[in-house]
Amino acid sequence: MKRVLLLLAVALAGFAALVWMVNFWGAPRIQDAAPRSPPAPEQVARGAYLARAGNCMLCHTDRGGAPYAGGRPIETPFGTVYASNLTPDAETGLGTWSAAHFRRALQEGRSRDGHLLYPVFPYTHTTRVTGGDADALFDYLRSLPPANKPNRQHRLRWPYNTQAALAVWRMLYFRPEKFVEDTTRTPEWNRGAYLVQGLGHCGACHTARNALGGMRDALDLSGGLIPMQNWYAPSLAAANEAGVANWPVEDIVRLLSTGTSPRATVLGPMAEVVLHSTQYLEPGDIRAMAVYLKSLPPQPGDTDPREVPSASATVMERGAKLYENHCAACHGDQGKGVAGAYPSLAGNRAVTMPVTQNLVQVVLHGGFPPATRGHPRPFGMPPFATTLSDADVADVITYIRASWGNQAAPVSELSVGQQRSSTRQ
Repeated sequence: MKRVLLLLAVALAGFAALVWMVNFWGAPRIQDAAPRSPPAPEQVARGAYLARAGNCMLCHTDRGGAPYAGGRPIETPFGTVYASNLTPDAETGLGTWSAAHFRRALQEGRSRDGHLLYPVFPYTHTTRVTGGDADALFDYLRSLPPANKPNRQHRLRWPYNTQAALAVWRMLYFRPEKFVEDTTRTPEWNRGAYLVQGLGHCGACHTARNALGGMRDALDLSGGLIPMQNWYAPSLAAANEAGVANWPVEDIVRLLSTGTSPRATVLGPMAEVVLHSTQYLEPGDIRAMAVYLKSLPPQPGDTDPREVPSASATVMERGAKLYENHCAACHGDQGKGVAGAYPSLAGNRAVTMPVTQNLVQVVLHGGFPPATRGHPRPFGMPPFATTLSDADVADVITYIRASWGNQAAPVSELSVGQQRSSTRQ
């Protein structure tokens, strides 16, 4: 049996190596030299705008480091990937790259020498970026001050740190493709689809991943847990999560522009997206994204309220007392909140979603909307990680999910403890 397993392992390793060789040696070599003349100002401005749309600086800037100089650690289930230096430094950045090299990186996920890039860089989505937009992005990046900051070596476990394994992953989950306009839709809808599916890479968070980090469909947007962060990016199509099919377009626009609307407020990773990216987009592009998101085919909810288990009377009694002591001052005795300040908890789908990670995150670590130009002084929620025990958090959330007309399943002490111990801040 051991011999059979050994032979199987050798065969798999040989297959992976063969796939990598085909991927690497089959990639056409690009001989274009790095451009020498400075880019036109209008091209730089266009590229800067597109970089905002893609929120590129957030990942490619280390804490306290030069913008776009890389080095930021990005935790994954397979180890740590460090963002690369995108400044025009000749030794450590993109100084020797050509526009064709950069275009291939965005659209095919290959570096300058042809080796395969890790999909932490969302080329599964930027593959849809047009050549013209890719060139504008490149011209913006080469207009930045060069920063001589060597790229850090990734810390990934074997075999995930091999090009052979990455080649197999790509064979399973990635195909380069172009954005194709839907001629049955309006130009506004197509612009929104291009931004959401491509540079915006919304599906990178809002799509579920399997054990290998692959997505069944990068355009699915049916919700997924963000690896290593314990935040759940809710479905953008399900009415009981974050679907906006029944919202006025103006409310969607307001949420993406300011981080808050009469119907919702963004927190966690989405607050970073609004803070660093969408609040700066042109009104026409924000509206186009809203039109596209509103048009997503509605998905049914996962839970039938008639099948929701009930919490014990003891848990509800403890939860009610905790709510009175820690929550009612802001959210009200009946969970109605205060308009423009503290969200209502009654009828709030963020409270009743089947996935409870976000609720636990907010209670433990606080909830902080972004301070934006359209909403510069948002009200936040303080953290209770040092005030409430795991049992307290579970009981108060359970009480909220089953009060004032809410019908959602209880939260267990065990799940809160697991999330508290695994969350990286």
